[in-house]
Amino acid sequence: MFPTGLSSPNPPPPPTQEARPAATDVKNDSGNITSPKKRKINGSEREDTSDTISSSPPKTLNSSSSPSSSCSAAPLHIQKKLRFEDSVDFIGLDVKMAEEAAAAAAAAASCSNNKSKAMFLPGGVGHHANGLTKTAASGTFSNSKPGAAKKLVIKNFREKPKLPENYTQETWQKLKEAVEAIQNSTSIKYNLEELYQCCCLYDISAKLYKQLRAVCEDHIKAQIDHLVLTDALDSVLFLKKIDKCWQDHCRQMIMIRSIFLFLDRTYVLQNSMLPSIWDMGLELFRFYIISDLKVQSKTIDGILLLIERERNGEAIDRSLLRSLLSMLSDLQIYQDSFEQRFLEETNRLYAAEGQRLMQEREVPEYLHHVNKRLEEEADRVITYLDQSTQKPLIATVEKQLLGEHLTATLQKGLTHLLDENRIQDLSLLYQLFSRVRGGVQVLLQHWIDNIQEGNSAFGSTIVINPEKDKTMVQELLDFKDKVDHIIDVCFMKNEKFVNAMKEAFETFINKRPNKPAELIAKHVDSKLRAGNKEATDEELEKMLDKIMIIFRFIYGKDVFEAFYKKDLAKRLLVGKSASVDAEKSMLSKLKHECGAAFTSKLEGMFKDMELSKDIMVQFKQYMQCQNIPGNIELTVNILTMGYWPTYVPMEVHLPPEMVRLQEIFKTFYLGKHSGRKLQWQSTLGHCVLKAEFKEGKKELQVSLFQTLVLLMFNEGEEFTLEEIKLATGIEDSELRRTLQSLACGKARVLTKIPKSKDVEDGDKFSCNDDFKHKLFRIKINQIQMKETVEEQASTTERVFQDRQYQIDAAIVRIMKMRKTLSHNLLMSEVYNQLKFPVKPADLKKRIESLIDRDYMERDKENSNQYNYVA
Repeated sequence: MFPTGLSSPNPPPPPTQEARPAATDVKNDSGNITSPKKRKINGSEREDTSDTISSSPPKTLNSSSSPSSSCSAAPLHIQKKLRFEDSVDFIGLDVKMAEEAAAAAAAAASCSNNKSKAMFLPGGVGHHANGLTKTAASGTFSNSKPGAAKKLVIKNFREKPKLPENYTQETWQKLKEAVEAIQNSTSIKYNLEELYQCCCLYDISAKLYKQLRAVCEDHIKAQIDHLVLTDALDSVLFLKKIDKCWQDHCRQMIMIRSIFLFLDRTYVLQNSMLPSIWDMGLELFRFYIISDLKVQSKTIDGILLLIERERNGEAIDRSLLRSLLSMLSDLQIYQDSFEQRFLEETNRLYAAEGQRLMQEREVPEYLHHVNKRLEEEADRVITYLDQSTQKPLIATVEKQLLGEHLTATLQKGLTHLLDENRIQDLSLLYQLFSRVRGGVQVLLQHWIDNIQEGNSAFGSTIVINPEKDKTMVQELLDFKDKVDHIIDVCFMKNEKFVNAMKEAFETFINKRPNKPAELIAKHVDSKLRAGNKEATDEELEKMLDKIMIIFRFIYGKDVFEAFYKKDLAKRLLVGKSASVDAEKSMLSKLKHECGAAFTSKLEGMFKDMELSKDIMVQFKQYMQCQNIPGNIELTVNILTMGYWPTYVPMEVHLPPEMVRLQEIFKTFYLGKHSGRKLQWQSTLGHCVLKAEFKEGKKELQVSLFQTLVLLMFNEGEEFTLEEIKLATGIEDSELRRTLQSLACGKARVLTKIPKSKDVEDGDKFSCNDDFKHKLFRIKINQIQMKETVEEQASTTERVFQDRQYQIDAAIVRIMKMRKTLSHNLLMSEVYNQLKFPVKPADLKKRIESLIDRDYMERDKENSNQYNYVA
């Protein structure tokens, strides 16, 4: 395989050692060339230049000479390679000066030391006192003084060597034959080393370069004619022909460059205007073959056809595509000739495909198709396209398959994906939309719309539909869990989706004022009752946390407080609370969410219950000290009226034993707390009665009203509705509900004539002696007939009254601080201070009420402005 990369390859050198001038010949003063020899002196080898040969023009050495032989005598300075066994400093001197210095040194040595004499002559060998040998090469070493500088002079030839007259022609003929042999894929009859050395003459480099370019140009011109003749071939066959032509060209240029490597690395490098041999080959191939309109057009058309076939699912030769596109890239015509047309074809293909598939396929199927297309195009970039094509290619696919269909995709399938909780498809939807500019924002808006006003289990339909009141809170909790899961898994916990979800919940939950708050309070009550055994303490705690999240979204928190307080009172007074810890945990959550003022009354209710336990301990001690007879055990809960819900007092006819116990407790309590007033709430009382039936004794846990009815049957066997009402003094609707619980419920301790589910005028009641039950202590619940509607009305009315007081207080507080304020600014500030929604008409009524009560007045000059009255 031959390189086809972007840059020119660095081919390996020829299989012979690169020829270089030999450092063996040095010219002396007499014009002779001294050739160094090896001599042994005192056991050491030294270079010696004492032998001389006659000076004659150098001969051209053939390729069979040793690697250190000279190519030819080039007119360059030829340096000699000298090796010394010891350290010597050299300074250049003239040879004659060196001889005179040597003679002077010898004479001085003769005079000073007769025992040791040394003569330094040109070409001779002198001995130092230390026994070491110095070598002189056409020069003389000066050693007159210890440590004196020694100098060596090496001179050039006096006459410039000349090449044979026909040397250049013969050299080019050899090289030309070799180049043509490479181009024709035949054997080369010359040694590659010999061919390499033929290019080592700098003087003929320019001529060689021009001749080489001409030969290459002629060969490539012949190739274009051959390609034009094959124009009628099939496009794939034509592409293979082009690819083979390119591969052959690369292989040939690599071999040619190997032969002309010396030319490429010397002459071409020194001439910046000339392209390297490899680049020259690229230029010629591009100019004569690819730039030909027919060849280029058919090549690009064939490449695009192959890519189109692959996109349609056919198997193609990917290696052929990779090679051809790499060729275009190497020739630097990839962007201009191929990429632009390729992107245009891609844009056209996917534009039509997007329009067609959006109508034919469902959204999940379409999304998977788009994802598959994106993966395919990314794989094409890795396999055979240039890396520079990746960004515009992927952007084109994203634009045509996604960007043009964002709204249509969401309108067609988002609701379906959310309804069926298609987590994987929603994840893919988010990932794909994230790739398109503005895609996430469009998805966010449609997602909010689906939450607020979607169909099926989404948004407004849960809250607005009265038929869903029984399951509203649980559906809201389930819906919130579902949305949270989608945000975490599908939308990658995107902060924008989290905030949008909160706003959407807040919007649709409050489309129905007050009702969600009431139902949330009742849902909490159902979870905190003693009868609730659905969950463990940990599960109950998690459930309360989820309820608090929904609670944060409602505006009417005062409505929640009113209903929660009413239900809490029942749980505490009747002992229905599942867990004191759970009750206090819920209270702590409310306090953290709404502040201490919101829970102050609720906390007061718990304090009353604890104080009542202490009072009853003291009362029992008081009863024992007074020796008061009786077998009835009385338990009283003392409630602070401001903390607890408002209850309408109901006068009933109590048995004498109960009346006497009430008076005893009243005397005891007022004796400890003078100035206080007790008001008995008979509607909240409950008793435990012992009853005897044919089956045996039972204990009945009943309300005070149920107790009064049952005690009548100690005095007689049968009573009518009217007789019971007269004897007990219970209000008519309350009495009917009580009798229904005793005679028509699950535990029927009374028998009604005639038998029916409802209590009507003239119905007769008698004790059911045949009553049977598997338990010893039986709790008979009071039937809640229309209590819910009545309590809702009364509780809502109390909330409305409390809101009026809060509105009045807010207006007076603002006016007292501002003194003078326009109507619009006053309204705006009141809205900011209130924690519940207020209608403008209700706010105007409160302003008029405050003006009537002289808290504020209208300005005499401007009726749209108010003044505070101190």
